Amino acid sequence: MARNIKTGLSRRQSPMSQFDRLPPDLRQWLATAILPWSVHSVLKHWNAALHCAQGNTDQARARLSQIEARCIARDAAHIWGDQHPAAAHAPTATRTAQQFRP
Repeated sequence: MARNIKTGLSRRQSPMSQFDRLPPDLRQWLATAILPWSVHSVLKHWNAALHCAQGNTDQARARLSQIEARCIARDAAHIWGDQHPAAAHAPTATRTAQQFRP
């Protein structure tokens, strides 16, 4: 029976423990985020925004908010149509889904 407990698979980390390891400024931003960001995705965008902002966390948070607003505008136009108020800020060019991942 003990053989059933042993496995060669590594244990996955819980999403909450991954969230707890995020930088405090990023966790604070996520607390008010509209979209349900994954830890991996938001950390990737945070690091890029922080690099562009030369370490300024306020500017990095503003950049994440811009990314999120762009995603919402794109989704609003796609789901509810061009007449939706949030769709007014949707990008006009056709882009692939890869370019819009939050």
